[in-house]
Amino acid sequence: MSRYRPPAQKSSPYITAAGFERLRAEYDQLWRVRRPEVVRAITAAAAEGDRSENAEYIYRKKELREIDRRVGYLQRRLPELKVIVEAPSDRRRIYFGAQVELADADDLRRSYRIVGPDEIDAGPGYISIDSPMARALLKKAVGDVVSLQLPGGDSELEVLSVRYPD
Repeated sequence: MSRYRPPAQKSSPYITAAGFERLRAEYDQLWRVRRPEVVRAITAAAAEGDRSENAEYIYRKKELREIDRRVGYLQRRLPELKVIVEAPSDRRRIYFGAQVELADADDLRRSYRIVGPDEIDAGPGYISIDSPMARALLKKAVGDVVSLQLPGGDSELEVLSVRYPD
């Protein structure tokens, strides 16, 4: 049996202006502040002598690898992102950037915002445009009912409101 796995499907290149600024700030903080601090700490730890049993040196090298991995990802990802600034012309329908309020059969209300895959966050209800829920919601309007297959079973959600943050 082979261990080969096909490459993951490429995620959408879309991002909100606020999400792009957060990624840019993260990159700047990692590259200009955090990485030089860690390099200085590695240099100081290496000067202490035997590196094979130097816990500080080993820890800092691991930390530097993690920083370099994230910086490399951001260096590749930032240039290919497309910042979506303007709301669509038809603001009654659900597209990228929409803040959507949904209700299920039990009248349990939930709010989601459709954002790029680099800015998903369960806390404020940000879902990726690549997610099955967002794909099902695209082009729907207030009053439409959407059928979804969720891990807990099939569900029907009604669109209560659609708005686009300024």
